[in-house]
Amino acid sequence: MTQLASRTLAVARPLVLVVDDDPDILDAVCEILETEGYRVARARNGREALDRVDHEPPAVILLDLMMPVMDGSTFAQALRGRPRHRGIPIVLLTAAGSPQKAAALGASGYLAKPFEIEVLLSYVAGLTRPGVGSAAGH
Repeated sequence: MTQLASRTLAVARPLVLVVDDDPDILDAVCEILETEGYRVARARNGREALDRVDHEPPAVILLDLMMPVMDGSTFAQALRGRPRHRGIPIVLLTAAGSPQKAAALGASGYLAKPFEIEVLLSYVAGLTRPGVGSAAGH
């Protein structure tokens, strides 16, 4: 495969940003997504996540709420305050939230920890289909 073809294939695979301060959860979710063919970026707190979004906007963000440095709520508010990035869908993956909290943050979904892998993959697949919640054009 040529380098250009390899690069084109990488760009065609949706990027998912996983934001969680628990290294075991971060590793597990990233491994599951990579196995399913997604490109994955990692962040351990909201500040790292904002840096990652600036580097390459993801197709979807999987976000924990309770984290050091910058928590998930503060991150979501900061992201929504950026016109270029406000359309990126967020799915909360947290033990500390609720569907109401997710709605208040403008999240596209909510999964309580522990969550079913199939449900996680269903959310991600639904939000990364072309034209559905894509960061392109926002």
